[in-house]
Amino acid sequence: MSTSLPETVLQFGSGRFLRAFADLFIHQANQQGQKVGRVVIVQSTAGDRAGALASASGKYHVVIRGIENGQVVDRVEACESVSRALAAQTQWQQVLELARSPHLATVLSNTTEAGYETFADEKADDAVPRSFPAKLLAVLKIRHEAGLPGLRIIPCELREGNAGLLKQIVLDLAARFGVGQATVDYIQNTCSWHETLVDRIVTGTPAEHPLLATDPLLTVCEPYALFAIHRAGREKPGQEFLKNPAIIWTDDVLPYFLRKVRILNGGHTALLLKAWPRGFRQVGEAVKDAENRVWLEQLLFTEIVPVLEGRCDDPAGFAKAVLDRFANPFLQHKLADIALHHASKVQVRLVPTLAEYEKKFGKKPPLLSALLADGGALPADLKA
Repeated sequence: MSTSLPETVLQFGSGRFLRAFADLFIHQANQQGQKVGRVVIVQSTAGDRAGALASASGKYHVVIRGIENGQVVDRVEACESVSRALAAQTQWQQVLELARSPHLATVLSNTTEAGYETFADEKADDAVPRSFPAKLLAVLKIRHEAGLPGLRIIPCELREGNAGLLKQIVLDLAARFGVGQATVDYIQNTCSWHETLVDRIVTGTPAEHPLLATDPLLTVCEPYALFAIHRAGREKPGQEFLKNPAIIWTDDVLPYFLRKVRILNGGHTALLLKAWPRGFRQVGEAVKDAENRVWLEQLLFTEIVPVLEGRCDDPAGFAKAVLDRFANPFLQHKLADIALHHASKVQVRLVPTLAEYEKKFGKKPPLLSALLADGGALPADLKA
């Protein structure tokens, strides 16, 4: 049934995270009769992931492994929500054709923390827009010119106030490119911009699995998932376009963002800097080491959690659960994967806690200060 649904979602980002997260939720919703529609993925990075998805007709499998409600979980779910994948560099006209579709309703994105950067030399008449914000601007501009309804924009990058930030970058580009006021009004007022918080550990292709022989896109994730989405005045209670037990529609995403990014993501980046020089290469083995575990517990409970108390729900309880999630014996989470876009991650995940701790307590947090003494630079051998 799901393969007959129209293409309603344009997704910027072909990586494994959204494929084991939002795309899987959309598949599950379609299977339940919600008729959300199908996803068209746009790949802007190098590599042939779009080609691999195209060869598989968009179908792939997600292995879900871990502990859930005290029980061991190890199951495989097929995902068929993706209808096709396009390489932006060579198939941009097909992206614009989809922008003109009356069925299109939603834009999803996960372009990493660095994905909102624009380029000083990119121009309005570039054959293929270079940055993600420029690509999004082009899609919204051509859709407005076609006289079609505004889209809901749901960015999934781990940036505080991600939708508002992305919206302003797109509007700044529109001004720079000389886009007409009617289109600017359409982007600002007709489209809805939904801030989000995403939370699921997705670790990539398993080293061994029977499905690898037929599914090179196979990926592994933990059972836990949380997708907090701001209603933005568009999604009314009980009438949301996508429903799933992992999804929370809310009027305030910030508490979920703070808790997750500062504790889980901050913990990941801090553990990378602490454990890599000591010879550890995976999250699970790093937290099994007594020295690393004690250090991480002290960082979480004496420096990160105190900054968040009163600002989000039960940060200490969440930190305790995060330690258990890090120790998930089924996930082979490589520390090297956490190092991707490291500099921007340090600025989002750790630096704000350092500043807020000093402001709140009148002194520097010792563990975090020592960790970031050199700006949180990656170890030399990891850079290589």
